[in-house]
Amino acid sequence: MSKIGKNPVKILDGVNVSIAVAVLTAKGKLGEITVALPTNILDVEIKDGEVSVQPKSKEDARSLVMWGTIRALINNAVVGVAKGFEKTVELKGVGYKSALKGTTLVLTIGYSHEVEYKLPSGVKAEIVAPTEIKFTSANKELLGRTVDEITQFRKPDPYKGKGIRIKGSFVRRKEGKKK
Repeated sequence: MSKIGKNPVKILDGVNVSIAVAVLTAKGKLGEITVALPTNILDVEIKDGEVSVQPKSKEDARSLVMWGTIRALINNAVVGVAKGFEKTVELKGVGYKSALKGTTLVLTIGYSHEVEYKLPSGVKAEIVAPTEIKFTSANKELLGRTVDEITQFRKPDPYKGKGIRIKGSFVRRKEGKKK
C-alpha cells in the first residue's frame, strides 16, 4: 500500500484541474502543466475540490508502484501552477561570478572562457548576488534538471570546497596530504 498515494491532492485556490483522455491538466496563475496518466492501471477522479488516485487492482505490482508516483506528480503540478518552486545556487571560489544577459546565464567559474547557458522556457533566473542565483519555475522537474545541468559545469571540490552547489547542501570535505 502506498502511504502517499492514499492521500488526495487538495486543489488550491485559483487552480483549475481537468482530466481528458489520459492527461491531467492543471491551470493557474503561473502557467499550465500536464501530467500523463496511466489509465490502464490507475483511476484518477476529481471530487469536492480534491484529486484522488486509486489503483485498479491491489494485486498488480505496476499499479502499486505508480500509485504514489502519479499522486506526487499531480501534487507538484497543482502546487507549481499556484505557488511555483524555487532553488538557489551558490558559486564558491575566487573570481567566480554570474551574470544574466536576456535569457542566457553567463558564468565565470575558473575556466579560460565564460560558460554560457541558455535557460529553458519556463525557468526564470534572478541574480541575488554575483555568487548567488535564484531560479524559479512552475515545473518542479524542469527546475531540478536545469539546476543540475548548471551544477555539472563545476562540481564542488571535496578538498577546497570550490564549485557550484545548491544553497544549503552539504559538501563532504576531505583532508589534504600530510607532510
